[in-house]
Amino acid sequence: MSDVLRDLRRLSPEGNPETVAGLLPAGRLVRPEFGDREAEPVLWMSGAEAPQGLWEQLHRAHPASGLWPLLLAPLKVDEEFRPWANGELDPRSASEPDWYDPAALLRTGWQYSVTLDAEGDPLDPEERVELDGSIAPFTSDWPGPAPAGVPVRDPDDAARALARQLFANGADEGLRIGLVPAATGARALTALGWTGPVNHEDDIAKVSAVLLDWERRFGARVVQVGFAELELSVAAPPADLAAALHVAAEHLAFCPDNIFQGSGSLAEYAPGLVGSGQWSFWWD
Repeated sequence: MSDVLRDLRRLSPEGNPETVAGLLPAGRLVRPEFGDREAEPVLWMSGAEAPQGLWEQLHRAHPASGLWPLLLAPLKVDEEFRPWANGELDPRSASEPDWYDPAALLRTGWQYSVTLDAEGDPLDPEERVELDGSIAPFTSDWPGPAPAGVPVRDPDDAARALARQLFANGADEGLRIGLVPAATGARALTALGWTGPVNHEDDIAKVSAVLLDWERRFGARVVQVGFAELELSVAAPPADLAAALHVAAEHLAFCPDNIFQGSGSLAEYAPGLVGSGQWSFWWD
């Protein structure tokens, strides 16, 4: 038995890793290093840069293997390859995505982002006026979930196309391949114990719950994960500016840094969502 197959069987004893073991380069299992150093592994990671096209092969094999592929990006390209190679992952803190109502999570995220300051205190009048300009045409009242998008392509095809694009664009980042025993990319983040959004949300299962909802409503798929960055493919993006503004409100509730430390306003952010097959998120 190969070392790769033995590792994959340990990672996913109920899956069928035989279907992908022969595709993989050398790699190793990654255990969370927060707390118990004898924790069970949560990830298989290639030891070097991922070969072009491998993510697509592993994605096609996922229904049989039960292993969701991720393109793994580091905080910086060095021997640590944080947070992956050194196990900066913490599955202990997560609950379960299915415990949560994603609409309620987004409503809470919106209310917290547009009515309170960084210390959790109510905004003063000057801050309120400035914020009103950033969230127009909406007010501090949560506008509700955006309507589901209309698919313009198959979600799996969209995911593979984005993987090719990300691989080409990140050629100097040394992207590696990761495999996680999970039914979807949204669930893979909880299985990993990914801590990227910790300054906004410290229970990754709540992040996964929203992503699962986006999988259903927008054909979204998790393709690449970094230290605190996330890249999703989108098969049913908003088709016009009105729909994009509504989706932008969800993005603000999910990741306020995209707007408040990025575009500055929903009006500036939303046009980039119209017809876009990629959603990118970054948490400070």
